[in-house]
Amino acid sequence: MRSMTGYGRHAVQQDGREATVELKSVNHRYLDFGFRLPRDMQYLEGDMRSQISGALSRGRVDVVLTYVNHRGDARQVSADMALAQTYHKAFKRLKKDLSLSGGLRFADLAAAPGVLTVTQAAEDEQMVAALVQQALAGALEALIASREREGAAMQADMQGIARQLEDIHQQIAALAPQQPERYAQRLTERLKQLRPEEIDPQRLAQEVALFADRCAVDEELARLRAHLDSLNALLGDSQPLGRRLDFLVQEMNREVNTIGSKTSELAITQLVLDAKNALEKLREQLQNVE
Repeated sequence: MRSMTGYGRHAVQQDGREATVELKSVNHRYLDFGFRLPRDMQYLEGDMRSQISGALSRGRVDVVLTYVNHRGDARQVSADMALAQTYHKAFKRLKKDLSLSGGLRFADLAAAPGVLTVTQAAEDEQMVAALVQQALAGALEALIASREREGAAMQADMQGIARQLEDIHQQIAALAPQQPERYAQRLTERLKQLRPEEIDPQRLAQEVALFADRCAVDEELARLRAHLDSLNALLGDSQPLGRRLDFLVQEMNREVNTIGSKTSELAITQLVLDAKNALEKLREQLQNVE
């Protein structure tokens, strides 16, 4: 089981180039992305999206790519000769008109705005793409390990909730068959208090039979038992199972609600409330399961 919350980072250096990928994921109904890439590397987004989609199925994943080229040929310096000549003429005119002494130094001319321009050299896109792919693979590995660690803790907690639900199921299954008998006792006592001479055993038996039919929860308990078996099986599965678990919890909640609506026993009502509370805890955990 994996959580949808995690973090992974990995850096790769090769031939003077360095790429670092950071991944941060949080829960989301589907697989969603947010990319922060250098402006001249937006072309990498499609391949990165496909690579992440092959490893994850759900969650909001924020992707940050940092790239540095330390190579000597990573930058180019160009000189604007026409602008330099214009500056030179202007300096000479100022010197003459203002009767200034001293000569024009090269450093002064080179520092003039626009004379020298530093630009990034064109990158080898295939080499950069391969480097980023390696960095992303390492970051994904770290992210998945992080999600699995949190998922293991969630799995243990959910298995505890499943055991609690099984115990509740057993208690309800033991109490449910006693409902008609208890109802018959209560009804007989009430009639004795009101009009003991009018108690008709046949009519009483019919009334108890009708009640037994109305409060029967055998089918609901059988379906709930099957859902609990499915829950235990899924909790042991290593595949993404958030959506399947969510559907299963909905079905279990439906059966528990039906049992609650049919019962007249306070003990069973309390067990139903305990089951709904356990299912709510399970649902909260499911919000972060991949």
